[in-house]
Amino acid sequence: MKISNRTSSRGGRRTSAAVALGAVLALTATACGDDGSGAGGDKGADGSGKGKIVFWDNNGGVRTEIWKEVIADFEKANPDIKVEYVGIASTEYQSKVDTALQGGGLPDVGGVGAAMLAGFAAQGALEPLDERLGSSSLNGKLNKDMVESLKAAGGGDDKLYSIPTSANNGVLYYRTDLFKKAGLEEPTTWERFYRAAEKLTNSGKNEFGYTIRGGAGSIAQALDAMYGQSGITSFWDSSGEKTTVNDPKNVAALEKYAALYKKVTPAADLNNDFTKMVAQWDSGTIGMLNHNLGSYQDHVKALGVEKFRGIPQPVGSSGKRVQVSNPVDGLGLFKSGKNKDAAWKFIEFATSKAENSKFNEAAGQVPSNTDAAKDAWISKAEPTKLAADALSDGSTTIVQLPYYLPDWNTISKADNEPNFQKVLLGKMSAKEFLDTMADQLNAAQEEWNQQNG
Repeated sequence: MKISNRTSSRGGRRTSAAVALGAVLALTATACGDDGSGAGGDKGADGSGKGKIVFWDNNGGVRTEIWKEVIADFEKANPDIKVEYVGIASTEYQSKVDTALQGGGLPDVGGVGAAMLAGFAAQGALEPLDERLGSSSLNGKLNKDMVESLKAAGGGDDKLYSIPTSANNGVLYYRTDLFKKAGLEEPTTWERFYRAAEKLTNSGKNEFGYTIRGGAGSIAQALDAMYGQSGITSFWDSSGEKTTVNDPKNVAALEKYAALYKKVTPAADLNNDFTKMVAQWDSGTIGMLNHNLGSYQDHVKALGVEKFRGIPQPVGSSGKRVQVSNPVDGLGLFKSGKNKDAAWKFIEFATSKAENSKFNEAAGQVPSNTDAAKDAWISKAEPTKLAADALSDGSTTIVQLPYYLPDWNTISKADNEPNFQKVLLGKMSAKEFLDTMADQLNAAQEEWNQQNG
């Protein structure tokens, strides 16, 4: 796999380390720890290593069942520790943590992926985990690229604030039965993708070639489609100060991609997040879906393995595949927790070989535990195997998204998701949308460089 580069002094060095990940391949306030009074910046306490801890799942609903299995295994092995599970939808997680940072009520341990890590770390919410990992049985058992990616995403202090659980990767799912019936070739190139999207559409019969993500989480998918078509291989220009998102090639790519809406997609796509989009595709009348490895099991349950495939993203006109990075997910220890030793035991257990393998088999993702990554189920889950192969055979270049920017998650979600809907509706041009995002990114990058240069 080829790795994109950016050359912004310290930022360039740190981001290059994070890019290595690509080669491996996303409530209510409740009492926490002993008294639930912790807020951002509270030093907390190690505690007795026993008693109750609170765990916030950053993908509640989708992963609730498998996390409850892991928790049951943990409580059986550690009868003196009780884990209170709180599932929070991925679209609500950041706001819940931010609210608790201001008012108290943070958990002891929670999901902390790369996309949100910088913002939480910048507010002093997370405990550095380097020393705990160094003296743990996990030391040397975690994928080095995932660890380095989370270190880079944490900001400029070279500390590890989250223990990786898994890595994800973008996948193009397509209906093999519908493609065969229509005499279409596998959508391994963007040209074939667009041809198939048009040919498989018969809106009068409620049949569509593609489902586009217009609701929560839409920006990452749009960026993937943009860079995949344009072939631009770096998120920043050679100066490391200006983003390439509004490069004319990316503007043209987004114009073509956004034009799919309502032409070859359902109108409901405008507001669909990934759960609605996946459910809609699984209903059986849509030809293609871009998502990640995490929805593979949903498709198996809905369609069976005979009616669909999950393949790496299409290649561009050059014959090379370019895609944006997918963030590593992980578990963080909140600094305000009053029972950190017990919470750390939970993190160690959840990322042990057996539990990490069990979790990722259910989630359809790549395990962080290197022993778990050798388990047989990975070769049997075709999309996971194909994604891993594509990312290691030199055919793919990863454009590393700037997870290290504290404002990244806000810019890529709250600030611009409504604008992307305007693009789909024809109320804003692709150029205006990308210029707006570029201005925000360039300002955030300048601020970060000043603080970390």
